[in-house]
Amino acid sequence: MSQLDYKASLLRTARRIVVKVGSAVLSDTSGLRVEVIDRLAAQIDRVMREGREVVLVSSGAIAAGRARLGYRGRSMGERQAAAAAGQIELMRQWAKAFDGRGRTVAQLLLTHDDVADRKRRTNAVHTLRALLSAGVLPIINENDTVAVEEIRMGDNDVLSSMVAGMVQAQMLVILSDVAGVMTRDPRKHPDARLIPLISDVESATRGLVAEKAGPLGSGGMATKLKAAGQAARAGIATIIAPGRGGDNLLAVLDPAREIGTLIAPSRAPLKGHKQWIAFALRPVGALALDPGAAEALRHKGRSLLPSGIREVRGEFASGDCVSLLDAAGVEFGRGLVNYPSSDVSRVLGHRSAEISQVLGYKVADEIVHRDNFVLLEELT
Repeated sequence: MSQLDYKASLLRTARRIVVKVGSAVLSDTSGLRVEVIDRLAAQIDRVMREGREVVLVSSGAIAAGRARLGYRGRSMGERQAAAAAGQIELMRQWAKAFDGRGRTVAQLLLTHDDVADRKRRTNAVHTLRALLSAGVLPIINENDTVAVEEIRMGDNDVLSSMVAGMVQAQMLVILSDVAGVMTRDPRKHPDARLIPLISDVESATRGLVAEKAGPLGSGGMATKLKAAGQAARAGIATIIAPGRGGDNLLAVLDPAREIGTLIAPSRAPLKGHKQWIAFALRPVGALALDPGAAEALRHKGRSLLPSGIREVRGEFASGDCVSLLDAAGVEFGRGLVNYPSSDVSRVLGHRSAEISQVLGYKVADEIVHRDNFVLLEELT
């Protein structure tokens, strides 16, 4: 099957699409490029009128705020202030562009904590579904005025993949200032060529792209590939394409036109609960396992029992996410624990039948049940 045939087959089922637009597309050193926003709004409106649902993840608040406030520095306080001022301008321009087309928009500001916390994530999903059902375009951005770590990470690319999983989208489109994924860093190698189709995002792209972002954005190609990899494991196809062209979004969604890099979804996607563990949660501690326990989790689909634990690292509560380390100290998995760190320390090395005797209570035979475990080696 050719790339275009494969693209056509994916687009036939892509009724819900997440579109992420980067700062380098929407702005320059003088601020937001209103004509680019208007042109993209026209394309998104057309896509929606053709029967598809769209969620827009828009960068550009910090760039817009810097231009309005005259900030040139990169201190955290200045970046947060720029985000606060720029967010108003960014949404004003999007709302104006869509209002002229009779389209209502709604703003959602999210942080990593919002997608990591189960209740807040569920509330966000309900809000997004209600907006989509009403024909409203949700516009999402990182809440950069408070999300200190997210500003440092440049997580709008990764946020877009998390949102795609939350709304069960069939396709993620990342519009950037590059043609797509290249064989080499085009800023250093003029002979770099576009890779039109990637079937395995991790193995096919190692060493191909630069980590460093451009002057306006905070996420380089590496973060886009990370986002695409997460989307792939959620069963979602991704297209990374240039965003400033006249009708590039429409070209991305046209099965007869070849543009950007298409990254195929995994044939064995993670279910929603395991997507959440793998991509939204951050480990707060770690469990070092003996070789037998690591082997059982890696290759036999087993749960983690207390007898297989050699060491508890850090402090965590029941229900927290922890890293699982093999005998070499390498993190190979993550999971949700049934017991707090203080109690795991007391029962490590014991048989499950002895938990009640040691602790005086018992909630489960397993420290980490296989339903709450994700093998990271399957994600790379």
